[in-house]
Amino acid sequence: MTEQRGASLLAAWISLFSNVFLTLIKIVVGVLFNSPVLVADGIHNGGDVLASVASVTSMRISAQPADEDHPYGHGKAEVIASGIVAIILALAALYIGYHSIEMLFQPPEEAHVLALVAAFVSLVWKQALYVYTIRLGRQTNSKGLLATAYDHLADVYASIAACVGIGLALLGDAYDIPYTEYGDPVAGIIVALLVLKLAYQMANEAVHVLMEKAVATDKLEQYALLVISVPQVKRIDRLRAREHGHYILVDVRVGVPGYLTIQEGHDISRDIKRSIMEHHADVDEVLVHLNPWYEDDPK
Repeated sequence: MTEQRGASLLAAWISLFSNVFLTLIKIVVGVLFNSPVLVADGIHNGGDVLASVASVTSMRISAQPADEDHPYGHGKAEVIASGIVAIILALAALYIGYHSIEMLFQPPEEAHVLALVAAFVSLVWKQALYVYTIRLGRQTNSKGLLATAYDHLADVYASIAACVGIGLALLGDAYDIPYTEYGDPVAGIIVALLVLKLAYQMANEAVHVLMEKAVATDKLEQYALLVISVPQVKRIDRLRAREHGHYILVDVRVGVPGYLTIQEGHDISRDIKRSIMEHHADVDEVLVHLNPWYEDDPK
């Protein structure tokens, strides 16, 4: 688990430095060759730098062990960062949409092939980063890294729009095709809607985790099968589990024979905890409460 967390943090740092580099490249090329869409994409990347800083910071905090003030650990720091990234994406989507609509009512700018090259490099780079971070984020269940991955995906959408817009403008200039100069703002509006939808999904998930929403039913069923398989467990009185950032906390109440000793009850609790955590690496803590069970109990 420590190695996975280290790999996740490395991925977050790579994303941060990549965002800084791409922001500078897009803004410089966009200004030099008068490409409004590339400048807008560069400003959008500036927001990604802030999102990456939030992810790196939250992942470092969440990796800290539990302490007296935070007995359940610091895992929700990543969830907070995920919410921050969602807000940044929503603001970026609104900016892209506004900028694209504004371009529809302005004289089109002359496109340059170097602007297309810069947009294409960004597209390939961001797609590679997305594949890398989403795969690692799912392996480690890191909310911060998953947020970074979705941020890269939003950039892929934006870069596709830039490539389409600049490409259509170049094609229109070369073959005198009317209205191709409007491909850029139309693509930008579509991308703004896609990014806004992505921001909503991220924010919705972050709110659910912060509000202690239960994990999926199929996971609870898996936990229940492991609990009931422990010898001397006669029934499950209650089983709850919630996400706490990149790990899960499980709370279970079981009925065991009332004549057992304290030592035997302790051993049963330990076996329940061990069984769940051995089969589910994302479970960080299992709280077990024992209730007395008797054969003639109406329950």
